Amino acid sequence: MLKIRLRRMGAKKAPFYRIVVADSRAPRDGAFVEELGYYNPLTNPAELKVDNEKAAAWVKNGAQPTETVRALLKKSGALQ
Repeated sequence: MLKIRLRRMGAKKAPFYRIVVADSRAPRDGAFVEELGYYNPLTNPAELKVDNEKAAAWVKNGAQPTETVRALLKKSGALQ
């Protein structure tokens, strides 16, 4: 099963996340299928960039977003 989830990047105590499509069995920062965007919670306001067309296509094809990613995709307009 494919999941749309966050991949943690950045330094210690300075997280930066990439939104990726990955197999649910793969580790959090492991292999992924495609990168859809990024999320930086440390800026004010939080910076979010998502390729809405790709995200909507993956959801339509059966990829399940995590709860956090679902909220971010709704904020960006990829999900209604």
